[in-house]
Amino acid sequence: MAKLAFLGLGVMGYPMAAHLARAGHEVTVYNRTRSKAEKWVSENGGAMAATPAEAARGAAFVMACVGNDDDLRAVCTGDEGALAGMDEGSIFVDHTTVSAKVTREMNLAASERGVAFVDAPISGGQAGAENGQLSVMCGGDKAAYERAEPVIDAYAKICRRIGESGAGQMTKMANQIAIAGLVQGLSEALHFADRAGLDGRAVVEVISQGAAGSWQMNNRYETMLDDKFDFGFAVDWMRKDLGICLDTADENGASLPVTALVDQFYKDVQKLGGGRWDTSSLIARLRAIDRAGEA
Repeated sequence: MAKLAFLGLGVMGYPMAAHLARAGHEVTVYNRTRSKAEKWVSENGGAMAATPAEAARGAAFVMACVGNDDDLRAVCTGDEGALAGMDEGSIFVDHTTVSAKVTREMNLAASERGVAFVDAPISGGQAGAENGQLSVMCGGDKAAYERAEPVIDAYAKICRRIGESGAGQMTKMANQIAIAGLVQGLSEALHFADRAGLDGRAVVEVISQGAAGSWQMNNRYETMLDDKFDFGFAVDWMRKDLGICLDTADENGASLPVTALVDQFYKDVQKLGGGRWDTSSLIARLRAIDRAGEA
């Protein structure tokens, strides 16, 4: 068992840190909103810290799951950042979905202090975090990854090192690209079935058992049919991720026409007031177009 710090107690980080505590690790948490850290400690034990540097002091591993590039820089760098409090030879594991650019930047900053940096973005949503069933895709030094993997296993269904620093973030981009196209396809299929006068549930019961089946179909079709969109990753965060994908594609020359289109569809969902709806809300855009046409 290890002495750990966990930075960021959002919908993903809160249960992930709890899994570490239940696994027997000594966990100190930091969260920008102090009341959430206090609540976590009251439920899980451990300790809380006023700054990332304080949380990281003496920790063998520091895990982070924050919002974006700027948030990651804020918890890593500066006099109160985690790197200032970490011992030489310790390991920083970043579960945030960020750009490969900031990952390389933080990897360099960590190495200058004798700290290893593993980029380890996650997939599986809030339910995956709560159930300890996340997919974790990693980049960084092989030896550092091998030390961190047994710790990450506390909340992982699968954890793999894909390559050197940034490879984990690139893999997460591929994940988001695939999801964007799948959700749009599912939305169109359910919308088409409705316009054709079919029972959407009966349609999915059949097609989900064939080549059209997917995690999105199995886990989201009922809530989509019921117009309920409070069951997963928010549209605002998806647009942040797709923006990273599209910027990176501009750099490496990848062609992402479907991703670019779906990103604009999510922008339409935001205009409907759905920024905090989950990503399956693409179907709400199609229904809104129908209503506009009937008006």
